[in-house]
Amino acid sequence: AARGGAETRKPQYYQDFSELVSHQQVEITQSFPKEGWVEADPKEIMQSVYKVMDRTCEKLHQLSVDVSRIKGLHTGLSLFKSIIMHWFHMDTQRRFTSHYSFTPYSVVHKTGLPISTYFSAVKLRWLLDNVDEVKQAVVSGRALFGTVDSWIIWCLTGGRSGGVHITDVTNASRTMLFNIHTLNWDQELCRYFDIPMEILPKVHSSSEIYGHMSAGPLAGVPISGCLGDQSAALVGQMCFSDGQAKNTYGTGCFLLRNTGTKSVMSEHGLLTTVAYKLGKNQPAHYALEGSVAIAGAVVRWLRDNMGIVQSSSEIEELAAAAGTSYGCYFVPAFSGLYAPTGSPVIICGLTQFTNRNHLAFAALEAVCFQTREILDAMNLDSGVPLSQLQVDGGMTSNRLLMQLQADILCMPVVRPSMAETTALGVAMAAGAAEGVEVWSLSPQQLPVISAETFEPQINTEGTTGPMRGRNEPCVFNAPPTGPAAAALREREVRAEASPAQNDLHTLCFRSLFIFYQSAS
Repeated sequence: AARGGAETRKPQYYQDFSELVSHQQVEITQSFPKEGWVEADPKEIMQSVYKVMDRTCEKLHQLSVDVSRIKGLHTGLSLFKSIIMHWFHMDTQRRFTSHYSFTPYSVVHKTGLPISTYFSAVKLRWLLDNVDEVKQAVVSGRALFGTVDSWIIWCLTGGRSGGVHITDVTNASRTMLFNIHTLNWDQELCRYFDIPMEILPKVHSSSEIYGHMSAGPLAGVPISGCLGDQSAALVGQMCFSDGQAKNTYGTGCFLLRNTGTKSVMSEHGLLTTVAYKLGKNQPAHYALEGSVAIAGAVVRWLRDNMGIVQSSSEIEELAAAAGTSYGCYFVPAFSGLYAPTGSPVIICGLTQFTNRNHLAFAALEAVCFQTREILDAMNLDSGVPLSQLQVDGGMTSNRLLMQLQADILCMPVVRPSMAETTALGVAMAAGAAEGVEVWSLSPQQLPVISAETFEPQINTEGTTGPMRGRNEPCVFNAPPTGPAAAALREREVRAEASPAQNDLHTLCFRSLFIFYQSAS
């Protein structure tokens, strides 16, 4: 399985889909040509894919594993750099959304997405309007468009020498050109954005043979699995039942909740997306998704911009030393808060006593509070409260963060021992594809993967937690333990001493839309 994030490419080899045999990682260079622009070179992306595949094959040889046993893999000339999060700056975002201010209801209904520069359609429209080479290539019929998965599969299957131009339903559903109900490119949407349909890739399921490796040590091996990264994590967490949810803590946070074969249109600011379609003849499953723009990135900001920590791992040590934010709240909305609200950056509650330990604690709390807000919106949309949250991603190694998350959510947080659930998910899809079938994804044959559960250390019976209401302290189990409990105790004291300040703290996270509306 080849798994790619915004900054790395990570191939893993699974002998059994509950057993990780090899793991390699290569960082990808990002460029920032203008404020709010983030780009990556597609050629470098492919070089990183080939590099990690070669490293994986070398590792397998060292382990006496015959690479011919590999049954399936997942995952041209580039006219323009890959736009990862182009126009990340909120001012640019507002200019583009105002251009499409009269968005037909059908756009949101068909795609499950709001008009945003985050999705492919607006980026492609910008390229056609501003890059002559791209425009001329489209006019002359020489151009193809695709998300990163399409680019990788096209290259691996031969590129200009017969490469297949495809994508899967999960990646297509994030372009704003794909009808998530009919599971096809939508003519009305393409006309709305003035994008020719003939340049779009053919849409397939997430688990089938798309083509074969054209060269290298894995030549002839079928490519049989393709999922968007968050959908892959949902599969890797084995959230196959309606109501199950997972949250991935990376550069941002991405919380997906499986809604089964029925698409649920959010009334509380969330996205509706295709979760997966595991086979040509299998039904599509849908999900509600809420995103936190800045999660792990806030730690990087504290390290690189502010010098508060020397390494990303240091933040847990600093936060644990404080045991509380001492009334300091951090809203890290450097590019707005994705769903369900928007807001500027805010750090409030500072006093002469505040130090870097308190800011470190507040940064971790910020991730947890934003996750709680998304979860509350999901519960309102689905009508069925979640009973536990499954988690994955790099930040989950921070035990303090996980305990804070359990306390703020007032529910168990379950962290699997298999850290690379995104790669696991796409490996599961590839191995289960018709014609590969090295394992089955039927509920009876799914393995049990060990996990650690973080139980909330507070008792909310008869009261409300910090995100459920104002000035109502949580009741602790006896005896209360851990820094999360200490932090909430300290808040209770401060709330009684200064109710006005407590109201301000609550507003910062419970009513973020007030700041957003004021700014706009």
